[in-house]
Amino acid sequence: MKKIKFSNYFILLLLLFFIVTPLVTVFLRAIIIDGRLNFSQAANIIFTRDNIVTIKNSILLGILVVIMATLIATPLGFIFTKSRLAKHKWLEIVFMIPFMTPPYILSMGWILFCQKRGLFQQLFPSTGNFSEKFFSLFGLVMVMSLHIFPFITNILKNSIGNISANLDESAKISGASLAYRLKKIVFPLLTGNYAIGMLLVFIKTLSEYGTPATIGRRIGFLVFTTDIHRYASVAPIDFGKAASLSSILVVICMIMRMAQNRITEKNTYNLLGQKSARIKDMNHPIIFDILSVIYLLILIIFSIGIPYFSIIATSLINLRGYGLQKGNFTTKHYIELFENRSAAKRALLTSFGLGIGTAIICAIIGTYIVVTLYKQGKWRKYLENIAILPEMIPSIVFVIGLMIFWNKIYNIVPLYNTLGFMVLVYSVMYLPFTIQYVSSAMMQIGDNILQAGKISGASDGYIFRKITLPLIAPSISSAAMMTFIISFRELVASSIISPPNVLTVSTFITSEFNQGSVSVGMAMAVICVLITTTLLIVLNVVQNRKRK
Repeated sequence: MKKIKFSNYFILLLLLFFIVTPLVTVFLRAIIIDGRLNFSQAANIIFTRDNIVTIKNSILLGILVVIMATLIATPLGFIFTKSRLAKHKWLEIVFMIPFMTPPYILSMGWILFCQKRGLFQQLFPSTGNFSEKFFSLFGLVMVMSLHIFPFITNILKNSIGNISANLDESAKISGASLAYRLKKIVFPLLTGNYAIGMLLVFIKTLSEYGTPATIGRRIGFLVFTTDIHRYASVAPIDFGKAASLSSILVVICMIMRMAQNRITEKNTYNLLGQKSARIKDMNHPIIFDILSVIYLLILIIFSIGIPYFSIIATSLINLRGYGLQKGNFTTKHYIELFENRSAAKRALLTSFGLGIGTAIICAIIGTYIVVTLYKQGKWRKYLENIAILPEMIPSIVFVIGLMIFWNKIYNIVPLYNTLGFMVLVYSVMYLPFTIQYVSSAMMQIGDNILQAGKISGASDGYIFRKITLPLIAPSISSAAMMTFIISFRELVASSIISPPNVLTVSTFITSEFNQGSVSVGMAMAVICVLITTTLLIVLNVVQNRKRK
C-alpha cells in the first residue's frame, strides 16, 4: 500500500511540476505587473485596441472555418455511408491526406500556386490577376477548412452509419420527403456528435499557427497564435503580453469545451443495441452517385492536387524566373539537402534526434503513469486528466508557460535554450498520445490474466515484464510512432524555443520560404511529407495485421 501511495504522489508531483506549474505561470505572468498583483493594469494590457482586434479576428476565423469545414464534410459523410461509393474504403484514406499533412506546408503550396506570377498564372496567363484574389480572408478560411474537414467527416461518417434504416423507412412510408426526413430525423440525431466536432474544430482553429503565420500575415489578419508568437520571439520580447493573450486563449478554449460537454449531454441518443435496428444504404438514383464522383474529384483537386502539385513542381524548378518551361527542371535542390555541410542535413538530423528522444521519453513516462494507476479509481481519473491537459489546451500556451517557468529557474536548472529543453517541451505536449494509446490497451486486458499470475506467486515486476508489457507493447509502439511523426514536423515550438543556429525540418522550410530559396524549402517539404507518410503507412499496416 505504501508503494502504491508513493507512486501516486510521485506521479502527481511530476505532473504538477511539468504541466500544471507552467500553465499557472502563464496566468500569474499576465496579472503580476512589476512584481505586484495588478488586475486593473493587466486588464488594460489585455484589452488594448490591437488585442481586441486580435480576439475578434480569432473568433471570426474560428466561426468561418467551422462553417466552411462543415459544408465540405457533410456531403462526404453521406457519400461514405449512404452511396454506392461507400464500399471503396481507400477513398477514406485518400481524404485523410490533407489532415495528416502539416498545415504550413499546405499553405505554402497554395501561396506558390496563387501568388503574382505563380503557377496558376503560368498555366493560365489569360486569367490576369484572378488568382491573387486568393490572398484574402476567404483564402485563409478555405485553406484551413481544407486541412481540417477530414476530422468532421470522420465524426459524421460514424454517426450517420449508426442511424437505423428503420427510422428513415418508417418516415418514408408515412409520406415524408427526403428533405423532411433529413430535417426531422437525421440531422437531430447528429447534433451531439456534430457539436463535438464543431467545437473541437473551433478550438483547433484558434490554436493553429502555421496557416495564419504564412497566409494570415500576408493579408494583415493577425490572430492569437501569431501575436503570441511575435511577442515571445521578436525583439523587443514581451512575455507579459504573450502571457495575457495566452490566458484569454485558454479561457475561450475551456468555455468551448464546457459548452461541448453540455450540448453532448443534452443531445446524445442511443442508436446502437436495439434489436430492430438495421443499418442499410439508402436507395438513391444513379445521378446521386454521379454527382458524388464529381464532388470527390473537385475536393481531391483542391485539398490535395493543387498544394502538392505546387510543392513538387517548385522543388524541381531550376530558375524560378522561367517557371514551368521545358528544360527548367532539376533535382539539384534535393541533392543540396544532403551535402556534407548542408544546413538542411543538420536540420534533418536534429528533427530525427528530437523525434526519437521525445518518443522514447513519452513512451516510458506515459506507460509508467498508466500501468501504475491502473485500477486505482479516483487517483487514475484525476491524474490522467492532468496528464492529458496538453491535448486540451493550445500548444503555444504550454510553450509560453514552459519558457517563462524554466527561464525563471535557469540559475538552478540551466536547461532553457538548449536541445534538452526542446525535448522537454515536446514531451510535455505529446505525452497524452502515449497515455491514451496505453490506456486503451490496458482496458482490454482481462483481470483474470493478471490475477492468475499473482496466484502463481509471480511478483508485480515479473507480471509486468512477462504479461502486461507484451500485451501493451504494440500500443506503446504505435504511440511512439505517432509521437515521432508529430515531433519531427512540429513548427510552433521549434520556431520559438530553438537555440541559436539550430534548425529543425519545419524551421528550415519556413526560413527558406521566407528568404526566397523557395525551391530548396519545397524540396525539404517533399522529403518531410514522404518520411511522415511512409511511417504512417507502416503504422497502419502493423495495426491492421494486429487486428487480424
